[in-house]
Amino acid sequence: MGGVVMKGIKGIFFDIGWTLCYPTSGNWMITKKCLEYADQNILRSIPKSRLESAYEAAMKYLDDNHLLFTEDEEFAQFKIFYNMLSMALPELGLSEHAIEQIAADKVYNDDNYIFYDDVKPALENLSRHYKLGIISDTWPSAMRFLKSADIYDYFDSITFSCNLGVFKPHAKMYEHATQSIGLPPSETVFVDDSLDNLEGANTYGIIPLLIERENYPHKVTQNKFSKISTLSELLDI
Repeated sequence: MGGVVMKGIKGIFFDIGWTLCYPTSGNWMITKKCLEYADQNILRSIPKSRLESAYEAAMKYLDDNHLLFTEDEEFAQFKIFYNMLSMALPELGLSEHAIEQIAADKVYNDDNYIFYDDVKPALENLSRHYKLGIISDTWPSAMRFLKSADIYDYFDSITFSCNLGVFKPHAKMYEHATQSIGLPPSETVFVDDSLDNLEGANTYGIIPLLIERENYPHKVTQNKFSKISTLSELLDI
């Protein structure tokens, strides 16, 4: 790993996705419930360019309307998201009932997320020595599934993009996180799978640490930031 020295460090921030957990289906938005309703043969017959265009348009709606605080607001938003996909891809034949079921599953089903085995023991150990925080591009339901995974209480601060209306690497995310945890940026480390997000943290003065899990789908070739593959490695620094 090399490069990161924890001397003088008093706080560690973590991303959620691909750091603490990963999507059961392999995709954060296209859940298993979604795939139950969408005929796989029809899905495979649709040109990739049309699928990507539909997905990008629906994601833009989410990105442009990201300030929200409750799971009910999240549910309403994801109904629109999946309805947009349905309208752009009518051959999928998603009914209004199906769209509602898919959206409800996306928001309220904790089984859509699998937490890595090392997360809870690592957080339990690290929390004895450091303040811990979250900096994540996510929705209100993340609060619930962190609690369901029995790890929420290890965190001293929570910074969710949905509560600020901006995404990483916007400086507002890092400012909120450091102020909430009560530490200067130089005394904190941020563990994330995205180079862009780590660049933003580095610019703000937070020490960046890349995590690349074994099952991470987008391998990164870089030598700028120190890298780990498990949270357990933090215990050895």
